[in-house]
Amino acid sequence: MSCKHSPIYPAGYDPANRPISTGLPCNPDTAYFVNDVLPILLSNCAMSGCHDAQTKADGIQLNSYASVMQSGEVKPGNPYDSDLYKVIVETRNDKRMPPPPYPSLDANKIDRIRKWILQGAQHNSCLEAMGECDTLGMTYNLDIAPILTNNCTGCHSGSNPSGNLLLTNYNQASAIASSGLLQAVVSHSAGVAAMPPGNRLSDCNVNKIKAWANQGRNQ
Repeated sequence: MSCKHSPIYPAGYDPANRPISTGLPCNPDTAYFVNDVLPILLSNCAMSGCHDAQTKADGIQLNSYASVMQSGEVKPGNPYDSDLYKVIVETRNDKRMPPPPYPSLDANKIDRIRKWILQGAQHNSCLEAMGECDTLGMTYNLDIAPILTNNCTGCHSGSNPSGNLLLTNYNQASAIASSGLLQAVVSHSAGVAAMPPGNRLSDCNVNKIKAWANQGRNQ
């Protein structure tokens, strides 16, 4: 992601002030920056040593909507001419992002980013759970794995996982939950590192993880 482009916004325009769509239930046909794309970027791109605020590898920071759009790596409406999309579908190890030893993004994450760019790369969000959050009968495969995959496994996978903790399968997640650590970090409890860093999970997702742990960590 070393290619640079001129900003796509006119002088004086601050993309950080672009309105966020809130208060509406999530539409499965829409990709949302806050709900879908930002967790992927924080977990897989904006880690220490890569595209976080401190490192800014290749001068690129990917930890907020403003920094993503100001990077010039995204061309709204055209994923195939956006460097952000090009590098995540790249198959050559010396070109792809995330770089080895981190695993490539899975097809679902790639598709969410593609769809978000195709739909205009908006600074949008939605309500993940209208009304009460259903936490009954939580299972790893149906409820917990998608949360961890979208928000955690970018850092907690591969040969050098953050904190030496892996969260890529049921046994790994169950072991961490059994100690109470998983619940503590996603709740941003005092005395532990807050996870995901810089982007707390929704209250519903936190409650789902807690319920799953308390209900016996069913697979």
